[in-house]
Amino acid sequence: MLAVENGPPSSLTAAPRRNGRIPRAGRVTGCPIGGSTLLVIGTGGPMPNAAPTILNDDPAEISHAAVISWRLGAPLPTATHGFAALLPTNSADRPFATVQIEQEGAPKRYVFAPRTVSVNEAAALLAELCGSQLASTIDALADLLVAAPSDPHRLSAIVTLVKAAHGRNGFIELLGEGQDGEIFLQGWAKDVVPGMARAVTDGDRPSVADCAIAAYARQDIPQGAAAFAGLLNADGPISPGSIEGLVWRGRHGWRHVSVHRQKLIAGPLETPGHVRSVLLRAHSTPQALLRLRTTANSFDGTETVSSLPLPVRMGVDDAFQVDGAGFLVSGWLLDPDGHVQSVKLRRHDGEARLDDSWSRLDRADVTEAYADQPAFSRAFGHGGHRHGFVVHSRLPDGDPSSPLYLELTLRDTRRAFLPLSPLRTTARLAAMRQLRAIDPSDWTLPELIDRQIVPLLCTSERVSPTVEAVVDPGPFESAAGPPIVISVGENDEDGIAPLLALLAIDPETKRAPIALVVSSERFHRQLARVGKLAAFYGLSLRLVSAGEAGDAYDLIEAGARALSSDTVVLLSASLVPNEAGWYRKLVHTQAALKDSIVSPTLAYGDYSVRWAGTWPALRYEGYPISAVTGLKLTPVTAASLECCVMPREALVEAGGFAGGYLGSREKGLDLGLRLSRGGVASYWLPSVQMLGSDETSSTGTSAMNALVESIDRKILDARRTAQLAGKGNSSEGPRT
Repeated sequence: MLAVENGPPSSLTAAPRRNGRIPRAGRVTGCPIGGSTLLVIGTGGPMPNAAPTILNDDPAEISHAAVISWRLGAPLPTATHGFAALLPTNSADRPFATVQIEQEGAPKRYVFAPRTVSVNEAAALLAELCGSQLASTIDALADLLVAAPSDPHRLSAIVTLVKAAHGRNGFIELLGEGQDGEIFLQGWAKDVVPGMARAVTDGDRPSVADCAIAAYARQDIPQGAAAFAGLLNADGPISPGSIEGLVWRGRHGWRHVSVHRQKLIAGPLETPGHVRSVLLRAHSTPQALLRLRTTANSFDGTETVSSLPLPVRMGVDDAFQVDGAGFLVSGWLLDPDGHVQSVKLRRHDGEARLDDSWSRLDRADVTEAYADQPAFSRAFGHGGHRHGFVVHSRLPDGDPSSPLYLELTLRDTRRAFLPLSPLRTTARLAAMRQLRAIDPSDWTLPELIDRQIVPLLCTSERVSPTVEAVVDPGPFESAAGPPIVISVGENDEDGIAPLLALLAIDPETKRAPIALVVSSERFHRQLARVGKLAAFYGLSLRLVSAGEAGDAYDLIEAGARALSSDTVVLLSASLVPNEAGWYRKLVHTQAALKDSIVSPTLAYGDYSVRWAGTWPALRYEGYPISAVTGLKLTPVTAASLECCVMPREALVEAGGFAGGYLGSREKGLDLGLRLSRGGVASYWLPSVQMLGSDETSSTGTSAMNALVESIDRKILDARRTAQLAGKGNSSEGPRT
């Protein structure tokens, strides 16, 4: 326990100083409290508890004042009573000349002193007028002022007046921050009354709070004082370090305690232990003790589910944190007797309930692990194994460094905790990890996708790719024509040399500027190689390092952002031209059209059509390439951004490609549709063909590939539905 000062300070017992400023007959002193309250102090006859008043003889300034009056210890020739009145006013900081107060059925007019006074000066004046009745007068004023707790000026006035009337009543030695925003206080004071009390914090930003107070015995404090443990639940957020003291309303009036200069401030994980250390010795009302016990049973960083004396057990398989505030958690809960009332994901400054939105899964492995324990036998009586869960949730913005945990609240109000150490990753990787952990034949998979995976991906924030470095191994700046931006993914590295060879033997692309874009992890590995290729083929190459790039489209976007040209030709390294002259045809066609995107036909290696325009139905896919070669330039709903020529600024203004997709097909279609809605027309040029396969999938089996495609389609449909309903706009896509 911290050292304490022996005995209360002298201000607790010192007599008030007289300053000779008692108002003369017919005169009053005004004290503005904030901008809406005026404290008026004066002398006269007996006063009612409430009285109509008029300020400055203005009928528009009629109000009802709350009045506190007392008999003067030494009556004056012209007055037997003193009074303090609180007047509501529209502007308390303006000049006041007169006030008329209804008194014993007749109004009496008072003249204000030339100068208003501060609250400290008003307290000194009241001390002279009230004498032995100062404490009761100040307590009554504090009761009136606390009735409007939203005004910090009134709260500051309460603190100042109470300190003037009662002095320092003790010390607060420890302040602890609770997990639910409560503040734990520990110290000593005189006149401690256990129970619930109304309190006001002393500090730069005073706040009203309910205070649960419990008392206990200590030997190292002044005689007549008692040790206390208190729990503040303030009306708004408050930091323990901002508290300089506390005034509270006890049974015998308002009291004040100061924060000791050698105070100890405990964090949220340490506070429960401090509460537990005094709780068994403390006594108070049942309500106050219940609040203290609740804080004592808060999360302190340890796992407590496994120590519950009930058949309740829980485990977490994976916990992923995406975008700082998004989470995907999977695990299991075994609760055969229904003891658990709720399950929440929590950290110090936020919480989200999970059990009302999670998806349950069969977990036969959990059944096998607990089958030989009699306490859990009821869980397996009917052959049910739905112990697993997967849930997506978001926490309010707050301190991301505070510990994350699961909180189980039982029906008997007890709580148990399970700490989490989430893996920070992207929403895409978290979703893929979760999907791979579930049997594709599980009958609950469609519901899990619709309720957890798709919302996770739709609400995830996209991290835009960045340009980390730019190096020109060839004469890039001096080359003529729109630059060709080629995305080189990890699976495309072996194919980049043959592609550059094809570009080098085409006279048109040999003269064109070519920007190769690689991820920042592979940039230095590729730099020397690209330099040799540029020198060997005589190409005007630029190598761009892209950070935060998740796929080929992110690489393309970073490459486009690294350029300053008006027009760019986008090309995936997985494609090769079917014949020379493709660059000229695309560029000249796009130049003749205003604000447009032009894409060629995309075909597989067997010369069957892979993409020939975006249509509501599969129009040409699978046909021989010869079936579409003779067709004319055709408007389409969206261009293919795997290979196209387009205005660079259109891509930048659209915000780039959207995040949240597991694959690339719908991701490209998403931007193509947004560009079309933004006024950029899309065209398909059938006479130009590029050969290549679909994106190389890292998802594994064909069943998983089909699942990824169906999820991406759901995400695209959800975003289009939101946009059509007016809930989104073209600028929202890339942020999610």
